[in-house]
Amino acid sequence: MPDLFTDTSLAESVARPLADRLRPKTLAEVSGQEHLTGADGALTRMIASGNLGSMIFWGPPGTGKTTVARLLAGDTNLAFEQISAIFTGVADLKKVFESARSRRMGGRQTLLFVDEIHRFNRAQQDSFLPVMEDGTIILVGATTENPSFELNAALLSRARVLTFKSHSEESLAALVDRAEAEMGGPLPLDEDARMSLIRMADGDGRAVLTLSEEVWRAARPGEIFDTEALTRIVQRRAPIYDKGQDGHYNLISALHKAVRGSDPDAALYYLCRMFDAGENPLFIGRRLVRMASEDIGLADPQALVICNAAKDAYDFLGSPEGELALAQACVYLATAPKSNAVYTAYKQAMRVAREAGSLAPPKHILNAPTKLMKGEGYGDGYRYDHDEPDAFSGQDYFPEKLGRQTFYDPPERGFERDIRKRLDFWSRLRKEKQGG
Repeated sequence: MPDLFTDTSLAESVARPLADRLRPKTLAEVSGQEHLTGADGALTRMIASGNLGSMIFWGPPGTGKTTVARLLAGDTNLAFEQISAIFTGVADLKKVFESARSRRMGGRQTLLFVDEIHRFNRAQQDSFLPVMEDGTIILVGATTENPSFELNAALLSRARVLTFKSHSEESLAALVDRAEAEMGGPLPLDEDARMSLIRMADGDGRAVLTLSEEVWRAARPGEIFDTEALTRIVQRRAPIYDKGQDGHYNLISALHKAVRGSDPDAALYYLCRMFDAGENPLFIGRRLVRMASEDIGLADPQALVICNAAKDAYDFLGSPEGELALAQACVYLATAPKSNAVYTAYKQAMRVAREAGSLAPPKHILNAPTKLMKGEGYGDGYRYDHDEPDAFSGQDYFPEKLGRQTFYDPPERGFERDIRKRLDFWSRLRKEKQGG
């Protein structure tokens, strides 16, 4: 039997986490991201073309963003540098850029991988623009947050956003198979416990390997753990959704539809099912906030306020007291008047905004802080609504090439009944003022 203290290779193997030992060595080995790394994947095609551009990798933790960036650098013979936005300041960035410039003068380009890139402020994000444009670096930024909200438009216009998906249960099971091959034997879990471990990972490949490693460490020779024992060992509550129709996504879907269908009793039942299964209450809180915007909207503007307050109450109180605040919000949503008018209007407006392009607003509503802009007609003819009868000028605010659009159509329900009256009143005034 090898000695852990004298056998260097074995000691290194034991010291290295399982997730690191199983890190893919080629793009083809990357699991769960076949839409990017498969034979027809976006990244595979990009490498084959020999034209690698800057990219933003967007996706949840444990989906391979860092690994893929390293592999890209290797496959394209680029120097690889990695920084984290959490620990990097402006001075550090300048040093990285200078190193990249030196390499470029020597004929080699740099792939700079920036983890948590959304943590950089706007000015720091702007500092990447010149070195991206002159080819000093190829930027690969990784983020778990929506790039549309967290990254500068200028940065996004120079980088392609690639979406990484959470691992499916099948993909996580394949990772466990690889772990078993690496460890030389099966996980000491019965079939139900093995499925529970996969669900505990919640789509995170790194997490499923870390959990597997914990199980191997804990098991005595010949010992096989069931779900209850697994839960004690890894200190995570095993989901008790059954394998058929009552899984994680089916239950949250049932909760959402019960709220939308104005059935507070069914909504409470599914809420409690999820609490009992060990679901993260803040996940439920986030979904309640979404329901408040998507299904209640302005029919009851207080719904969004109450859901955010419930989320904050859970953050403040913790479990189990905080769950009651979420239950209160759930019942409020189920019993509130329903409207998806804002949701529908948002989708229509987004479609028009994308299709119509960058149309300029009409000049009469543009500010004119300089003489040049005043000379160009900025602000000419603008009427200050507060000085008009009924505080309403009736001017047109859409780009001239687009023409007036109507997206929001409130129903005769809840608070939106009053909004409808106001909009109808303003519509009549607009026609009168515009001679229609």
